[in-house]
Amino acid sequence: MYTFNEVSSHGHEQVMFCNDSVSGLRVIIALHNTKHGRAMGATRLFPYVSEAEALKDALRLSRGMTYKAACAKIPVGGGKAVIIGDPGIKNRDLLHAYGRVIEKLGGQFVTGQDINLSIDDVRTIAEKTQYVVGVSGQGGGPVTSTAKGVLLGILAAVKFKLKRSSLDGVRVAVQGVGGVGKELCMLLHTHGALLTLSDIDPERAKSVAAITGAQVVQPEEIFSCTADVFAPCSLGFILNDSTIPQLKASIIAGCANNQLADEHHHSRLLMERDILYCPDYVINAGGLINVYNEMIGYDEQKENFALLGIPQTLQEIFKIAESDGITTNEIANRIAEEQIHRYSCLSPN
Repeated sequence: MYTFNEVSSHGHEQVMFCNDSVSGLRVIIALHNTKHGRAMGATRLFPYVSEAEALKDALRLSRGMTYKAACAKIPVGGGKAVIIGDPGIKNRDLLHAYGRVIEKLGGQFVTGQDINLSIDDVRTIAEKTQYVVGVSGQGGGPVTSTAKGVLLGILAAVKFKLKRSSLDGVRVAVQGVGGVGKELCMLLHTHGALLTLSDIDPERAKSVAAITGAQVVQPEEIFSCTADVFAPCSLGFILNDSTIPQLKASIIAGCANNQLADEHHHSRLLMERDILYCPDYVINAGGLINVYNEMIGYDEQKENFALLGIPQTLQEIFKIAESDGITTNEIANRIAEEQIHRYSCLSPN
C-alpha cells in the first residue's frame, strides 16, 4: 500500500478517500497542485482490482494534469478523481453523492467527464455542484477538442519523423474507438489516413470501420500490425515490456493518458527502438484547453489558437530530444517543470 512519503514524493498536496454508505460511492480524489489555480481533472469510473491500483491511477493522472496544464500554458493545477466500482453501480443517487463531495471542496477541484461517465452523467453531478465543466458542448466539447489536438500532434510527428506533409496514405493503428478514439478515426479518415483499429467492443469497432473503411483486428493484434503510427486511445499503462517489442510503428501518438507503464524505462526502450513517442499529456491537452475556455468564458478563436500550441510544443520536444540524445518524455517533463516554476515565481504566495 502507498505510504505518506510515496504519495507526497511527486508533490501531491492532498489525497482524499470519500465514502457514501447510502449510495455506495467510493471515490479517491487526488489534488496534485493548486498553487497556480484550482486543480482541474476529469472523473473516471472503473472496476479497479484493488484500492492500491485506484490510488496509483489517481496519483499519476493528477500529476499528469498539472504537467498537461503547464505545457499548454493554462494557469491551473492538476487533479483527478476515480470512482471505484463496476459501471453498473452508476445511478442518480451515486452521482448526486459525488456532486456533494465536489461541492464541499469549495472550488479546489473542478471536474468533468472521463471513462465510463457520459455527458448526461456529468450533468447529473452538476445538479449538486457548480464545479463541473464540459457540459455545454461549446467547441464540440472536450472529446472533440482532444481529438483535434491529437490530429495536429500526429501531423507534427509525421512531418518530423516521416518527412511527410500530409496524412494521405499514412497507416495509423488506433487502439480503442470509444469517445475520443472514434472522433480521432473520423478526422484521420478525412485526412486520407489508412486505418487499422481494435476495441474490446467488437460491435463498436465494426461501426467505426463501416464509416472509415478501416481494417478491424483483435485487441491483442493491434500492437504488431503494420503501421506508421500507433495511436493508443484506451486505458493507460499499455506501453510496457510485453507490448513495446511488438510495435512496428515508428511513431506513437494517441489520446490515452499514462501510456507508459514506467515513465523512465519504457520511454528509453522506445528511444532505443527509434520510435518517436509523443508525450501523452502534451498531445492530448485539447480537452483541457476546451473546458478551461468554457470555465473562463468560451471563445472559439482562443481555443483554436491554443490547440495550435500542441504541435508547436511537440516540435520543440522532438528537436531537443534528437539533439540532446534523451527521451521525448524527459524533455516534456523539463518543459512542464520550468513552466510550473515560472508560475510559482509569479504567485503572490
